[in-house]
Amino acid sequence: MTPYDRAHAAMEADPENEAARLAVYDRLADAELFLLLEEEPEGEDIRPQLFETEEGDFVLAFDTEERLAAFVGEPAPYAALPGRVIAQNLVGEGVGLGVNLGVAESALLLPPEALEWLTHTLTHAPEATEARPVSFEAPALPPAILGLLLPAFEAKFAQIAGLASHALLAGVIYEGGRRGHVLALVGAPEAAQPGIAKAMGEALTFSGLEAGELDVTFLAAEDPATAHLLETALVLHLPERVEEEVQELRPTMPGMDPSKPPILR
Repeated sequence: MTPYDRAHAAMEADPENEAARLAVYDRLADAELFLLLEEEPEGEDIRPQLFETEEGDFVLAFDTEERLAAFVGEPAPYAALPGRVIAQNLVGEGVGLGVNLGVAESALLLPPEALEWLTHTLTHAPEATEARPVSFEAPALPPAILGLLLPAFEAKFAQIAGLASHALLAGVIYEGGRRGHVLALVGAPEAAQPGIAKAMGEALTFSGLEAGELDVTFLAAEDPATAHLLETALVLHLPERVEEEVQELRPTMPGMDPSKPPILR
């Protein structure tokens, strides 16, 4: 099962659970989706294949190449794009997105208004502020809240594998007496920090917590604050990056790779 499959199954098992529903949007935004095209792309221009239904017009995408091939039944042009990019480019077009239709239990139809909401939510950027902490303490979060936060963080950690060694979740008291919670990422390179902060903000947004707030900061392994946090914080380990063979990023046709034959229905 793909991460999206698991999120979809959790939503189906508990349809009244808002956090489970939001997790589906989060996994789709982060997933590489294979968008079915009308024809082979010309340069950077692509033409998604449009399907007319009683519920409106939809383009189709799949979260594996094999699922796209299973749907089409023959070699077909496609473009591999992040779900968030597909959603962003469909906003304002009056077109919805169908995911894994006819080939998986995680089939889903997202109408145009759902894509607009997703894109709007993803455009939110964290606000940079400065504050001086005076002490750290163990996180004072109820188990129910941790049960929402930790899976959301873990899903994002998979996206930033190798960019930090671990994350430290702790309570914090700042100068002036303000209390809160902080997530400190250890060892992240400066160039990656804005993207990581945004990813952690998305984790909070899609966790299902209402009016949730969390400060994100970055520390070096040798920083004195890191040693103190290791004694009080909840330590969350990030996965290591798995080196993959570098491939040319270009749209291809499922069924044309001998090592990945099309799956026929």
